[in-house]
Amino acid sequence: MKNRYSKIVVLFISLVFVNFIGSKAYKRFDLTQDNRYTLSEATTKIVEKVNDVVLIKVYLQGDFPAEFKRLQTETKLHLEELKALNKNIQFRFVNPSKIGQELINSGLEPSNLQIEENGKLSEIVIFPWAVINYKDKTEKISLLKDIFSNSQDEQLESSIQNLEFAFANAIHKVTSKKEKKIAVLKGNGELNDIYVADFLRKLGEYYFLAPFTLDSVKNFPQKTLNEISNFDLAIIAKPTEKFSEEEKFTLDQFIMNGGKTLWMIDNVQAELDSLMNTGESLAYPRDLGLTDLFFNYGVRINTDLIADLYSSEIPLATGNIGNQIQYNAFLWEYFPLVNSQNNHPININIEAVNIRFSNSIDTLKNEIHKTVLLKSSPVSKTIGTPAIISLKSITKKPNPAEYVQGNKPIAVLLEGTFKSAYNGRIKPFGTSNPKDTSVENKMIVISDGDIIANEISKGKPMELGVNKWTNQRYGNKEFLLNAVNYLLDDTGLINIRSKKLKINFLNKQKAYEQANKWQLINILFPLIILAFFGLIFNYLRKKKYR
Repeated sequence: MKNRYSKIVVLFISLVFVNFIGSKAYKRFDLTQDNRYTLSEATTKIVEKVNDVVLIKVYLQGDFPAEFKRLQTETKLHLEELKALNKNIQFRFVNPSKIGQELINSGLEPSNLQIEENGKLSEIVIFPWAVINYKDKTEKISLLKDIFSNSQDEQLESSIQNLEFAFANAIHKVTSKKEKKIAVLKGNGELNDIYVADFLRKLGEYYFLAPFTLDSVKNFPQKTLNEISNFDLAIIAKPTEKFSEEEKFTLDQFIMNGGKTLWMIDNVQAELDSLMNTGESLAYPRDLGLTDLFFNYGVRINTDLIADLYSSEIPLATGNIGNQIQYNAFLWEYFPLVNSQNNHPININIEAVNIRFSNSIDTLKNEIHKTVLLKSSPVSKTIGTPAIISLKSITKKPNPAEYVQGNKPIAVLLEGTFKSAYNGRIKPFGTSNPKDTSVENKMIVISDGDIIANEISKGKPMELGVNKWTNQRYGNKEFLLNAVNYLLDDTGLINIRSKKLKINFLNKQKAYEQANKWQLINILFPLIILAFFGLIFNYLRKKKYR
């Protein structure tokens, strides 16, 4: 009897000891094949630096179909990983059914989703959002990636795959301080402020922004060069006036000294406004004086236009109803709709990007590493300029045989050690320390200036990437934000986007067709096993007590 009690006491003490050790030494193991629950180094650094409570509200509480239950579960598991890393990360799931209008008023738009259950289609409304609060800062996170033209399973897979980046990016945004400085170039006919307002507003949440003109380089060249060298990145958004040699040399030396550049260039004069007024317009080459600069860096923006059968829409007046003009939307081949290639952290899992009157880009052979980020679809072609563009072409049925020059580069990332365009040439002005080669650097060249332009409604800028006529959302803002983050990122945060997950989804059609079979198996199989072991047990019992 004493021996029995002593064993119980030893077992009890052992359990207490194991629990004590477990509370002090905490370890989680990720046994998934794709390391789904292993946080990246960048995420770990961001979360570990949080020194105050971060409260995350997730509006995914409630009854959902199996697919969206998966998104709910994966979100909860990821947040548990973040909380395990830092106890300051607090989260709770909220049922949005009773506060839907309140959420809409705060800018959290619901999603209407079609669900197939038992062979029948039904529609549900969900609020796939999370809101992060840290001190006096708030950030909204969209949990459901609105990947244009993808299936629902692909949309969910992209959403689950994006969870780590979405939460890490939002936490980094609300907890970190601005450090990098961006110069928005002015003075060469760039886009007016109202057309870049939405993107710069969003960018201003991450970085310091300031307008910068190159006009002063004519009278104070060295001073201008010194001032622009204080910036980390220069954004050049659709210039329309030619750059002087002094201005080009200033930008060249900015690049040689490590400055990053985001070029959004239209090498052809073609505008929708003039086309709408007369029904046709002349598209002709625009001389910005930048050809030699880009040629030296490894790309050439051609003076042509890309026409793509896979395109977005433009509104045209088609008649009157009473005193009201009636508008209808028509596909316009000069507005390519560029799907993500998913070949780089900048463009992975983004919605289709809306391009307007873009030119093709040639990549030239040199030591610079080039990555094509955006390109036209396989059913596209280039049109030489000058050329007449007419709205009458909308009424004509295109000949697919003509659209076979596809996959023309539209956005290219350049990385490496650049050579100065003025190497071996007479410098436009004297400088104390001109450089002929750069430090390790990178730039992005986009052959469309309107990629950054938001639309205007009632005199106010709309959100970038939203078509004010169709309300269709495109990936312009996300693509450009990723581009800037990649050029300036020193945390490695953007690389989280390259993480790949393989999500296995249920085949709904097959499940519906075989539902009776599997229901029968699930009912009978446990009963058969139970009866088998019952017979064995009864046989052994009789044999023992016979």
